[in-house]
Amino acid sequence: MKKNCERAKSFAVTREQHLSEIAEDYVEIISDLLVQKGKARTCDIAELLGVSHVTVVRTLARLTKQGYVESTKEEPIQLTEKGASLAYVSKERHLLLFRYLIALGVPKEIATIDTEGMEHHISPETLTAFKRHLELLEQ
Repeated sequence: MKKNCERAKSFAVTREQHLSEIAEDYVEIISDLLVQKGKARTCDIAELLGVSHVTVVRTLARLTKQGYVESTKEEPIQLTEKGASLAYVSKERHLLLFRYLIALGVPKEIATIDTEGMEHHISPETLTAFKRHLELLEQ
């Protein structure tokens, strides 16, 4: 029975990670747009994510309620302190994983795709191990 409990725990962790995936992707993209263009527009977010404008509007409303963004029809999209913090952590994790895959010899195009999936489903312990290994690889 213990084996089934461990398996159930892994599924529960994965479900929890799925819930935070969208918030992480959105705040990371909003942060990038603010740096690159000085503003984050719903049409730019939709284009980068490959989703509809309506999907972005609905997701931004949810992220506003969760305290990650401030967004109204009259004001540009801004990250809250909570959103900026999540964007920073997400970006750092993303860059580390991408660099790690490249150091392993994964082609850039594949590393780009794989990083998007891996970044949401990696434990802090595994990420730390990857960081240590990357440091060894880069010496």
